Amino acid sequence: MLFRSFAAEYDAKKPATFTGTATKVQWTNPHVHFFLDVKDANGATEQWEFTMGAVNGLFRRGWTKELLKPGDTITVDGYLARDGSHLANARLVTLADGRKMSGGTAADAPAN
Repeated sequence: MLFRSFAAEYDAKKPATFTGTATKVQWTNPHVHFFLDVKDANGATEQWEFTMGAVNGLFRRGWTKELLKPGDTITVDGYLARDGSHLANARLVTLADGRKMSGGTAADAPAN
């Protein structure tokens, strides 16, 4: 994937909330990515990819590699990709235990 700025990749005017089961977590630079199986309105499963901030920034915000793992059911508040793909920026992640964690990206405080 080509990495671009938040404004180039995501639309701050298109917030979305997803609840689903984590299937994969990639702690790689420059950004952490995870994948979520989400049920659509018809009950079919769709796979979504989410982008968070950089590894070091997430560690400073209290993340550890053990907080999110495949099989966890989580809720993600974020912003949809401009291209309409199943890609979103993860602004806030509500973990299986109820903790709310920042996704550590520029979208944490989008401009109005």
